Amino acid sequence: MLTGTLPPDAAYAALQAHDARFDGRLYVGVTSTGIYCRPVCRVRLPRRENCRFFATAAQAEAERFRPCMKCRPELAPRPLAWTTMDASRTLAQQAAAWLDACDDADASVEDLARHLGITSRHLRRIFQAEHGVSPLQYLQTRRLLLAKALLTDSQLPVQDVAYAAGFASLRRFNSAFLEHYRLQPTALRKAGREAGGAVPASRLRLAYRQPYDVAGVLAFLAPRAVAGVEVVSDTGVTRSLALTHRGERHAGWLRVGFERPGEVGVDLSPSLWPAVGSLLPLLRRWLDLDADPESIAAALGEGAVPGQRLPGCLDRFELAVRAVLGQQVTVAAARTLAGRFVERFGEALPGAPEGAGRLFPTPERIAAATRDDIASLGIIGRRAESLIALAQAWPTLAFARREGDPEAAAAGLTALPGIGPWTAGYMLMRGWSWPDAFPPGDVVLRKALAAAAGSDGPPLSPKAYLDAAERYRPFRSYAVLHLWRHA
Repeated sequence: MLTGTLPPDAAYAALQAHDARFDGRLYVGVTSTGIYCRPVCRVRLPRRENCRFFATAAQAEAERFRPCMKCRPELAPRPLAWTTMDASRTLAQQAAAWLDACDDADASVEDLARHLGITSRHLRRIFQAEHGVSPLQYLQTRRLLLAKALLTDSQLPVQDVAYAAGFASLRRFNSAFLEHYRLQPTALRKAGREAGGAVPASRLRLAYRQPYDVAGVLAFLAPRAVAGVEVVSDTGVTRSLALTHRGERHAGWLRVGFERPGEVGVDLSPSLWPAVGSLLPLLRRWLDLDADPESIAAALGEGAVPGQRLPGCLDRFELAVRAVLGQQVTVAAARTLAGRFVERFGEALPGAPEGAGRLFPTPERIAAATRDDIASLGIIGRRAESLIALAQAWPTLAFARREGDPEAAAAGLTALPGIGPWTAGYMLMRGWSWPDAFPPGDVVLRKALAAAAGSDGPPLSPKAYLDAAERYRPFRSYAVLHLWRHA
């Protein structure tokens, strides 16, 4: 029974209670049907002796169980990508995050090991110990579950589903599907539609653990929304985006809506559907859908907002530019500068919804700009130079797109001109979704922590500031938003 530290009887009790706290952390394989489910599944409760419990979907599929058509394991929240555990477990989690974002159909264990700076033998050992399957089994399950979601929720032709999910060919896709699910992809699409009802249009569905502070997330994003790129409403966000998938650039628009408890609906322009394999982990990180709200609330203590999330980003370069533009100015001023920046250097996106008709400027476009080009927008000269240096260096930065050690990324960022520890810390929080970052020297946070300690005197010293933040480990990034919110 591969359930981590949860005993089988406790796992069965969670299944009986449909306990959403274990969604994405526990799966049940039913031996009488050969199907595996999420603990929140509402089908008839299986007998205890027919249940086998697993910590991941990959473990269930390695034991030849097929995903349920009703509860759809591919929609479940995932474990946190970053952890503050011991070194081996952290490496294993970072390896899984790399595989989640992998768009190379021919990716190998050796490629991943080189990226992490360890041997492939050590990688296999720590990955098996943490996840219960090999890296390639994990990657195969991720691709198959993504394909299952696309077959159910989109109108993409089967060949396009195979490509979007990361398979090198339709033949390999059909072979893997038959081997694991004992169904042709077209048969699964038909069965999925019969189980859940036909969908009128292509739409992704992404699950999260409740509670989720929807109002708080949208209130954080709204004042930072850049004109021309994104629009925030009371129920969601519409924005433009360009990303690279399997070596090709895809530009379009997306709309996320919080319309049903426990689930986000995502509408995509036709141009982004082929890149959905690369987009999906970005969406989950951007909206912090894999967070553990119970543990976060316990770390924040009294006054914590139920379901607080840490909004991430869809494009690290975009966030880095916006962080530089926001140095030593208000949020409103940074938003104004970013809007001018997009208007001058951003590419038009024809056919996009109102307010999302421009793409954020690319590193190549900014690298070719002059200091005077940027400074003419009201951006001080030194900051303009920082943006050009950042753009010129970006294609060569190993940490810019791939998963890896966030603290090494922070060191790489601070080596660039104009990016100090505070900006790097902010990038760790939102660009890498690192749960335990704490930007040094933040005046608002120093005052807030002094007030929390019962002092009405001056802000805390730098050392006392970091010491006071220790109480929030391992969720100091969430504490930053918590303290900003209540300051």
